Amino acid sequence: MKDLHGLATYALRNLDPEDAHTLAIKGLKLGLGPRAPADDPILATDLAGLTLPNPVGLAPGFDKNAEVFGPMLRAGFGFVECGTVTPLPQAGNPRPRLFRLWQDRAVINRMGFNNEGLEPFAARLAHRGRGVVGANLGANKDSEDRLADYTTGLRRLWGMASYFTINISSPNTPGLRALQTKASLDELLGRLMDTADSLPQGVAVPMFLKVAPDLEDAEIEAIADSVADHGLAGVIVSNTTISRPPLKSRHRDEPGGLSGAPLTALSTRVLGQFREAGAGRFLLIGAGGIASGADAYAKLRAGAAAVQLYSALAYEGPGLVVRIKRDLAARLRADGFGSVAEAVGAR
Repeated sequence: MKDLHGLATYALRNLDPEDAHTLAIKGLKLGLGPRAPADDPILATDLAGLTLPNPVGLAPGFDKNAEVFGPMLRAGFGFVECGTVTPLPQAGNPRPRLFRLWQDRAVINRMGFNNEGLEPFAARLAHRGRGVVGANLGANKDSEDRLADYTTGLRRLWGMASYFTINISSPNTPGLRALQTKASLDELLGRLMDTADSLPQGVAVPMFLKVAPDLEDAEIEAIADSVADHGLAGVIVSNTTISRPPLKSRHRDEPGGLSGAPLTALSTRVLGQFREAGAGRFLLIGAGGIASGADAYAKLRAGAAAVQLYSALAYEGPGLVVRIKRDLAARLRADGFGSVAEAVGAR
């Protein structure tokens, strides 16, 4: 079966990236995904009250419509974040809109929140079973009230998702990143927390804010204060970047968000800045450019309580998560840590 998965990964690499992704989702729904062995106990950790078998999560974008969170949990991810989902279905931007940058181990996308909308998403999430599955909420491109789109998503999926992520940092929906400014962010987070307070209360449901890596120091300070003031569980650092470090691949000039290896250093640096600005007032999840146990470990040492990856799967296949976890466990032991939590923020 291991060779079969390797062969499938090789075949998918030679297809148009969006077609390859569609086929991968279909294969997973048919039960063709890998099954990971049990996790090393040293990797077990807590994230805002959520018990994780390991700290390596699947970032949103892979399972946009909440179709394969079960297979991805069985493949070894400690948690899976589905979405981004918007209240109404939307087609997203015209194709081609997803590009592999082979020489740079990177991806550029300008998908534009293409998804089936809240109703199919909710119907699938309602039967999620065991495991930590989050919902990444977004706003429709043509919405007259984008703030209301987020509260709509929160209400509809309340009681179904293990946690919620508020995505205001995609560069592919015009004007969305303006919600990261202080006044807009305070209004959005205030409405979200008021909405959460009005919903049935049982087990606490953590809420995270996903931010861009393209932020100035003052913006990081302001966002950190807003997150803390409104009582969110934490910040996910980071989404894709609109910056362009030196790249070699032929698609390097395509517009959209850049992810993968070129994002690693930038996202880790901004993660550290949020750790300083947050001063322990909220948790951090590290994302951006993770392709190895070393990358994941660096995020933990920079302050992340857990990590997420996606782009590297396009190059390494689904077996990557098992390799990352094995290396991460070895690194924790080599440095004398008895748990993931002990390594978080350890310089």
